[in-house]
Amino acid sequence: MALDLTAEQKEVGRKNFDVASGSINRRTFLGTAAGAAAAIPLSAGVYFGYQSLGGKPVKTAIIGCGDEGGVLVGEHNPQFVELIAACDIRPFNKNRVLNGDPKVALRKGFIAHYGRARTDEIGAKHFYEDYKKMLDDEKEIEAVIIALPLHLHAEVSIECMKRGKHVLCEKLMAHDITECKAMIKAAKDNNVILSIGHQRHYSMLYAHALEVVNSGVIGDIKHIRAHWHRNNSWPITPEESWVKSSDVLQPVLQDGWYPPIVQEDYTALLKRDDKDGKTSVERYGYKDINELIRWRIFDRTGGGLMAELGSHQLDACSIFLGKVKPLSVMGVGAKSFYGPGKNDRDADDHVFVTFEFPGKNHPLGANKGTDSKDVVIVTYSSISTNGFEKYGECLMGSRGMMVVETESDVYLYKEGQPKKKDEADPKKTMVSVTTAPGGKPAIEASSTWGGPSASAVKADGGASGPVSRGYREEMEHFAYCIRKWDKAKGYAKKDDGKYAQDLPRCHGEVAMADAILALTANLAMKHRTRIEFQPEWFDSASAATPEATFDGKKPA
Repeated sequence: MALDLTAEQKEVGRKNFDVASGSINRRTFLGTAAGAAAAIPLSAGVYFGYQSLGGKPVKTAIIGCGDEGGVLVGEHNPQFVELIAACDIRPFNKNRVLNGDPKVALRKGFIAHYGRARTDEIGAKHFYEDYKKMLDDEKEIEAVIIALPLHLHAEVSIECMKRGKHVLCEKLMAHDITECKAMIKAAKDNNVILSIGHQRHYSMLYAHALEVVNSGVIGDIKHIRAHWHRNNSWPITPEESWVKSSDVLQPVLQDGWYPPIVQEDYTALLKRDDKDGKTSVERYGYKDINELIRWRIFDRTGGGLMAELGSHQLDACSIFLGKVKPLSVMGVGAKSFYGPGKNDRDADDHVFVTFEFPGKNHPLGANKGTDSKDVVIVTYSSISTNGFEKYGECLMGSRGMMVVETESDVYLYKEGQPKKKDEADPKKTMVSVTTAPGGKPAIEASSTWGGPSASAVKADGGASGPVSRGYREEMEHFAYCIRKWDKAKGYAKKDDGKYAQDLPRCHGEVAMADAILALTANLAMKHRTRIEFQPEWFDSASAATPEATFDGKKPA
């Protein structure tokens, strides 16, 4: 994320963050665990406010078993979410989600959780191509996890909610904001929970980073730089499993959005049904097999780089800034690399956008201040031809800098003060946390790692192994909210305007705001104009949307 950080400097930054988060967490987290004096380190369940279901996991089905569906199956906890059925129309996806993907550690498959006998039973008796038939047949289903192409999110989510099922739908929430608002209405009309899979809301690493930001220890943030760069320019070698047909263009470059079409999918999806004479491609409304399998690259079925990558990171930036609404966005998108005969697509392959967010003292900021010039600039870029820097977010404050890298590491550095020799190179300076005037935490140069700060809270909440990216926790909390759900209360609100009962951290209104950021950025790039965000866009009860304003789309 930072071009000039050596391995040694990264280690300094990592230790600095551990020290700062450990010291600050002692002041803020101890009350979270109901008076537990030894509440450090905190578990994700304690921090996010849920606990064991006592042997009553939520019986759940998954609809869509591709890349993201495979991650959700791999990361779910059967003590909270018991997967009893699955649905997908591609044989390749079925085999991979049942047996796991050795190439991707997060895609463990059903077999890792349920063993061979139960996995074979699910594959033979409880695996469907038609999700409506699955809902008809599998009477025990209480909730569904939806990991389908973007253009299907609203349609399938609403149908499931009409049938009384709680829904966890993958991000981006929907293809446009009218659909987002329809999903929120369906959840309320049918008195069920709607959660959207922006997993950073359940990352302990981001939770600890947010505590450090909120403490003020890095000072006044005026700029956040976020990016997710990848290099998809490398040639790919064809394999025997690829279908060889004149009606299929196979990839010439290594590109996850333009995967090869394999023979087993080609045969199954283009086979004509004896009853209606249609192929699966035709039955499910796709132009061709290319659009079905490579849905991310088409405007009709996907949302481009902002929906698939940028939405995650703009969500993170918004969290760091207190979930305030943005003021404006402008940007440039280009299809400057892909083209005919070279993994061609509708979607831009390079995007560069700039947002203006209200600072904490702005009238629309966290403190509801009076300084209309207090603005935070957030830049985001995603390119397809260079992956030199790891993806992440870089927060630049007046007293320090924080770098969050690949959802797994956080580095913290103190800004060097002029004429202080021991701070000549902040990237080499180890820090401690002291109390500044006013009782607020501040980072100072430190010559030792001893003392109380040495037992800092780790970003994974103290768990061994890799840092959790939040998938497991978001599904656990979703299940907990279902078990606690009181239909008599539904979506009633308290006097303070908050919902009367627990909802997932990324419920419909929260997720719609994330979708507005990504989709409005797409509009700004499309029309090559600066767009100011309108308050009514964020009101789920209003028919106003950015698409209606700039593309002339009328609400359904």
